[in-house]
Amino acid sequence: MTVTEPAQMNEAFAQAFNSRNIDNLLALYEVDAVLRVDGSERSLIGLDAIAGELQRLLQAPGTMTSRNNFCVQHSEVALLRADWELRTQDGFIVASGSSAELVRRQSDGTWRYVIDHAAGAALPRVS
Repeated sequence: MTVTEPAQMNEAFAQAFNSRNIDNLLALYEVDAVLRVDGSERSLIGLDAIAGELQRLLQAPGTMTSRNNFCVQHSEVALLRADWELRTQDGFIVASGSSAELVRRQSDGTWRYVIDHAAGAALPRVS
């Protein structure tokens, strides 16, 4: 899916996941993008590192939905927050979370992830 508006990123990610094609997912990321999948300090940098994590994600059962909570755009960058879930055909929720992402407009007018934190908006508050 070609993303021409930053608010489309989360739906595009869900569609790419549901296609079960790693290339569709990787097409949403810049070459040197950063991915975090949990509350740790571990960042995956670059498409090779991200591909490994996304391959593991593709092993999860269910269909993904992802709803954009907000999109704040300024010029060539946008900050996103989404609520997502993986649900089986019988309605069982396999996984869910709230993500935080930074996307950037590319020279061809499409948008790609610069930073994707799959659990970034759902982490507990630091006291």
